Amino acid sequence: MNKKYDAIIIGAGHNGLTCAGYLAKAGKKVLVLEKRYLVGGATVSEEIVPGFKFATFSYLVSLLRSEVIHDLELVKHGLRMLPFETTLDLAVNGDSLYREPDHYRTYRAIARYSKRDAEAYDDYKLMMRHVIHAVRYLMHHAPPNMDFDANPQALIDLAKHVGTVDKEVLYTLIQLLTISADDFLSQWFETDILKAGLATSGMIGSMVSPKSPGSGLVLLAMYMGEIDGVYRTWRFAKGGTGGVANALAQAARSFGAEIRTNAPVAQLMRHGDEVRGVVLESGEEITADVIVSSLTPQMTYLKLAGEEGLPSDLVQQVKRWNSFGSASKINLALDGVPDFKAMPGYGMHLAGGFNTNVSIDSFERLYDTAKYGDFERHLFIDGGLISFADPDMAPPGKHVMTCFVMYTPYHLRQGTWDERREELGDAVVDTLEHYIPNIRQLIVGRQISTPLDIERLINMSGGNIFQGELRLSQMFLMRPAAGYSGYQTPLHNYYICGSSAHPSGGISGAPGRLAALQILADGKK
Repeated sequence: MNKKYDAIIIGAGHNGLTCAGYLAKAGKKVLVLEKRYLVGGATVSEEIVPGFKFATFSYLVSLLRSEVIHDLELVKHGLRMLPFETTLDLAVNGDSLYREPDHYRTYRAIARYSKRDAEAYDDYKLMMRHVIHAVRYLMHHAPPNMDFDANPQALIDLAKHVGTVDKEVLYTLIQLLTISADDFLSQWFETDILKAGLATSGMIGSMVSPKSPGSGLVLLAMYMGEIDGVYRTWRFAKGGTGGVANALAQAARSFGAEIRTNAPVAQLMRHGDEVRGVVLESGEEITADVIVSSLTPQMTYLKLAGEEGLPSDLVQQVKRWNSFGSASKINLALDGVPDFKAMPGYGMHLAGGFNTNVSIDSFERLYDTAKYGDFERHLFIDGGLISFADPDMAPPGKHVMTCFVMYTPYHLRQGTWDERREELGDAVVDTLEHYIPNIRQLIVGRQISTPLDIERLINMSGGNIFQGELRLSQMFLMRPAAGYSGYQTPLHNYYICGSSAHPSGGISGAPGRLAALQILADGKK
């Protein structure tokens, strides 16, 4: 017999699970449908090499909203956050910069290059914190559509908030939204390796260089990291990012939600502009009062709903939506401990992150190569030894290294990713060997996920880890489309809750939470 649900969530990524948790907690009968064998979407951990657990795609947690953690009681359901707070920046010429929570050690490390920069570092962090406070409002509120008559109070409230922001902070915010990360950081610092190390946050998962206008916005977005009220904090979740997804799933189930894996959705059940349910690829039909998609705009609108009956301006905007990925993920199973040339032996640097090829000019060259459809052989890798943060990720004495590889474009000028996947993996190992001479002999297994693989595995159109580029034209009132920036769609009973919705990507749960609140508010009208 066909069961009737109050809400069906398409996709068990972390935002879909968050939305399900809030709706179920409010007493709704909720069903989550996931095409893969496990929950999490891009927020998963998998044992690809026997004995080694990989954080398959995303691997760090920084943006997870405090209200999501507390409202859904995630700690009760197994969420554990482990320290991952050091960064080792490595330049090709042998220069390195190690930044850590210890203020004075970091001061001395920067002062080796510039005492002026060491003095300015705290002032920079303080200003960024003020800016984060100013924009934090946006993380808690749905963006108003630019229709004053439809929702005048939302625009009035936003204007009131902007009016409370200190002028110097507001000027800094406007700068970040409009200029390059390099131009912004050059106002504070003179040392290339420090500027480049800080600029890495302005390039993560985005096809921009530090000198590209707009990279300041990405820098701001990644700087908004907060774990339970502690700003600019990076953590590794116990069990990898799959630990976050599992806690969200357990929370949703505890409130009564039902989660089905291996249940890919083929299309919506529509009657005119009203959505009444979904049809699975198996042919099964399931009805609900509300359908919520956590998928990309292309999947949400063009594939599941179909163009017929959708506003033509929305269809055209979705077709122009920039979600071409520029990052790949390589996971390595290691038989021992990597030995960094810059910091030989054991130390806290092994329990944090590292960046390779750290230089403003190097990043610019990598970007130039990528925008013409190729990748360099000496890469920018944002990596870390996650098994030092959580020893349960690997067998005793062995380790897992995770590598986000930037500037690997979705569209290749020559060949295909299926043909060049192993070439990329070899380039990653070659790059690592420059900084870690013993890395090659330690590798006992590897997993390579190109932008094309990411698209195929988790329905991430274009392989973009944020479901769409973080650029001013695709943020806030424009996310995912101008005039459609809330969580409702033009189809009755159909909503969105994924990273392509405000406030964007990263493991925050904010789109899922805000979408659920919108659905509940609409249900009371």
